[in-house]
Amino acid sequence: MKLKLISLGMLCCCLLQSKAQGSFKNIRYDEKYEYLKDSSHLDWYDRMKFSPIKRSKNYYHSFGGEVRYQYFHYTNENWGDAVADNDGYVLNRLLVHSDLHLGSRFRTFVQLQSSLADGRVTPPSPVDQNELDLHQAFFDYVIANGESSSLTLRAGRQEMSYGSSRLVATREGLNTRQSFDGAKLIYNGKGFSFDGFYTNYVYNKKGIFNDEFFNQDLTFWGGYAVKNNVPFLQNVDLYYLGIKNKHSTWNDVSGVETRHSFGTRIWGHNKRWTYDFEGVYQFGDIANSTIAAWTLSSSMSYALNDGMWAPIVSFKTELISGDGKPGDGKVQSFNPLFPRGAYFGYAALIGPSNLFDIHPTLTIPLSQIFLVTFDNDVFWRFSVNDGIYNPGNIIIYPAGDSGEKYIGLQTAGSLECTLNKHIYLRTGITWFDAGPYLESVGSGKDIIYTGFTSTFKF
Repeated sequence: MKLKLISLGMLCCCLLQSKAQGSFKNIRYDEKYEYLKDSSHLDWYDRMKFSPIKRSKNYYHSFGGEVRYQYFHYTNENWGDAVADNDGYVLNRLLVHSDLHLGSRFRTFVQLQSSLADGRVTPPSPVDQNELDLHQAFFDYVIANGESSSLTLRAGRQEMSYGSSRLVATREGLNTRQSFDGAKLIYNGKGFSFDGFYTNYVYNKKGIFNDEFFNQDLTFWGGYAVKNNVPFLQNVDLYYLGIKNKHSTWNDVSGVETRHSFGTRIWGHNKRWTYDFEGVYQFGDIANSTIAAWTLSSSMSYALNDGMWAPIVSFKTELISGDGKPGDGKVQSFNPLFPRGAYFGYAALIGPSNLFDIHPTLTIPLSQIFLVTFDNDVFWRFSVNDGIYNPGNIIIYPAGDSGEKYIGLQTAGSLECTLNKHIYLRTGITWFDAGPYLESVGSGKDIIYTGFTSTFKF
């Protein structure tokens, strides 16, 4: 009740008066409010986003946050193999952050996260509930800052997201976002950027301030480069990502996993076209087995006219490797590492491993604030000798004795409403028509999933 009153109070205040420009970022530490230093008339909201500590105004503090409520209801959750829930459940998330800049070279950022689940028939998982914890706490030190380039050291607990968020994301779609403990070097130049990092994954634990620092169970390191203004291709990403997971489980093997991922991404925009192509190859070992996995993905969108609110037709497809012959000493299951939670739509039903999918989408702007989306996603198993996985890389169903590849058809529709930069609403319904594979390994009932999301940012 207290959280609801706080949320309502903040909402009313921001609706009454707000002059700060720009929009909020998915990763809040990317927001910049230095432009307010040149304003001679700051209202109360401007002063919350830019509060000078010294007359020079190079020393300032910024405060912000987010309140999100979601309601979800399943009919036949987990294709009929989960405990029935007739009433649905509520998720809510509170994020608050403090951003302190001490001159042009030093900055600290701290963010708290509270994620709660209410009404779940089964105990909520850590991605649904983490009562209160330190989600981010890092400092930046600008080592060098030239006219067209900069080099920054970032150390501490931090969110990370790269490229299309296929492999490294904030996990925004789920109730609890993910972060990493470690250090990163950030280089930004004219038409080129590069991040090099070494981190430990932060495991969310239900409770208060009990997420361990520098947990050695899962180590994550790598480098990510982006080159812009490439002739013909426009933009190219090249990256290497490495992990060591002490407790890894795949189709027919468990143990310590060391996996290396090399990938490239080509993306850009040309008149009405938007395109994104990506390929990744993985190698390494787990227990006494060697790893050889890969994925290819393609996403293309076309605006039907030149207007700002033009309908957009999109077509996506992905080939994601799965394991081959059991017991052959090889693991071909692709590891998506730390992907966005709702990878294939509003409903987070299937994770990106051992799949071939075709995903057409139609997006229709009804006005400046309303957006309607219709999509179909058809799923097949890439390998009949591997099962299917959830978004957390945990196997849902094993391969079984079925030789069926067809998993099913996911049809969805959603309505989004962006009243202003502070208030976002979304409602949607998803129907998953279970195919022969699901019918052979489980109850195989069709899923109907409905949801409503309300988000308030400040």
